[in-house]
Amino acid sequence: MNLKREKIAVLLGGTSAEREVSLNSGAAVLNALVSQGYNAQGIDPKEYNVANLKADGFDRVFNILHGRGGEDGTMQGLLEQIGLPYTGCGVMASALTMDKMRTKMLWKAFGLPVADMEIVTKENAHELNPQAVVEKLGLPLMVKPSLEGSSVGLTKVKAVEELKSAVDYALKFDNTILIEEWLAGDELTVPVLGGEVLPAVRIVPEGEFYDYDAKYISDNTQYFCPAGLSAEREQELAKLVKRAYDVVGCRGWSRIDVMTDAQGNFRLVEVNTNPGMTSHSLFPKSASTVGISFEQLVVKILELSA
Repeated sequence: MNLKREKIAVLLGGTSAEREVSLNSGAAVLNALVSQGYNAQGIDPKEYNVANLKADGFDRVFNILHGRGGEDGTMQGLLEQIGLPYTGCGVMASALTMDKMRTKMLWKAFGLPVADMEIVTKENAHELNPQAVVEKLGLPLMVKPSLEGSSVGLTKVKAVEELKSAVDYALKFDNTILIEEWLAGDELTVPVLGGEVLPAVRIVPEGEFYDYDAKYISDNTQYFCPAGLSAEREQELAKLVKRAYDVVGCRGWSRIDVMTDAQGNFRLVEVNTNPGMTSHSLFPKSASTVGISFEQLVVKILELSA
């Protein structure tokens, strides 16, 4: 398979809340492909009808769209309908993992560890009993939309009086939100490339948690890879992440976020099926520690397209 003979569309930008991040990721991916002699072209679905890709002579897609419309199964379904191979997860895994609640329910059904949570919807939000939630889950709490990515709409709730406004805020971004027990331990993210688990990255945000600013804007968020885990713990984490990846049906590449609770137990948080590929991004950071350059990583992801 000589991919350098093919015309490759790099899908970037799009219309989700993560458009800017995707434009940055896409520019980096496009640059890496072109610099290595691939016939790649940036395509922004906001300005171009992706249904025309095949008719316009494209043979394959590197999908680096983030968020809804690019990472949630809809773009994957369209590409399958027109018969173009694409990078990353298929329709089912993409749709499922975009929904944090259903992903966690599935993991839980398979006996994998997740944070305890309460689910609130627009329809039942008026029945919210903050006191009962706090009695069950304790304080502080994390409130987050189920379907939004890039840490959009998150609030750390430290007092029972703050819970309702945090729920109302998250409901601006989605119809379903999660109220979760606060995980006080380490924040880790673990890339998987072609079924192989790469070294974990430990994240130490400047603020209290890894929000949008810490992720994309702040230069004071610290990242450690290797993560400083013992060999046994790194192995335990890799095994858990591979199982989590397989249970939801991922393929190609994905990044799985994990946290530890106050006792040091791992808790699965979410899956990123199109991880960021910017200068701040963690997938390339992890890959580089095992000798995979950014350019090699981009080519490998492309080669895993199906």
